[in-house]
Amino acid sequence: MKSIDDVCLIIQTRLGSRRTPRKAIKPFAGTTLFDIAIQKALSSKVIPKDNIYTSIYEDELLDIAKKYDVNIYNRTHKSANEHGSGSSRLLYEWYNKLPFKYCILLNICHPLLKVDTIDRFAKSYLETESSGLFGVIEKKQYYWDSSGNLITKWIKDFSVMNTNLVDPTYEAAHSLYASEMSGIENEVWMAEAPYTINNPELFIIDEIEAYDIDHPWQFKIAEMLYLGAKNE
Repeated sequence: MKSIDDVCLIIQTRLGSRRTPRKAIKPFAGTTLFDIAIQKALSSKVIPKDNIYTSIYEDELLDIAKKYDVNIYNRTHKSANEHGSGSSRLLYEWYNKLPFKYCILLNICHPLLKVDTIDRFAKSYLETESSGLFGVIEKKQYYWDSSGNLITKWIKDFSVMNTNLVDPTYEAAHSLYASEMSGIENEVWMAEAPYTINNPELFIIDEIEAYDIDHPWQFKIAEMLYLGAKNE
């Protein structure tokens, strides 16, 4: 079992997103995605405030983080402008600079993610012996590979599709990730390839909570869902 004293939660973002530039501070439901992520992290009943860090570079992000008096890791220009190099050492450059053995990464692009889900994820990570934990969405659906081969097992006695009967598959939620810090030195993020059963261990997240804002058109939908959830 891991100690919470050894685990930090990191909110890492930048303003140079290619698909939606300045996404983190774009107006959203009277606030911003970055504000929402910080507020949720600080509302955690599991992760102490001293263990919560923002990893940011641009002045606009620094100004927001300072409002909340939250720990700031000053991300380098090189890391903040990394586009697809595949290097976890560059992307997660804090891995050997923060005084923790493990980290939980929180994606700001999922404003519907609940504080309770963040806390359950953190508790699961503390309790598991696995070095990595990855949030996923459970799907009961039919899938084919690029060659047209059916991936999902078809129920032999049924000629029609019935998704209630298929075995579940799991889709990356990209909401929450947990990893051992030391592995990043060897470019190991969450788990070492080849990925096998429970390597990394999977944590199921409700699909609506994992609604991801990636493209500009998704802002309006997410905003309606977010405001609707707040008014329930």
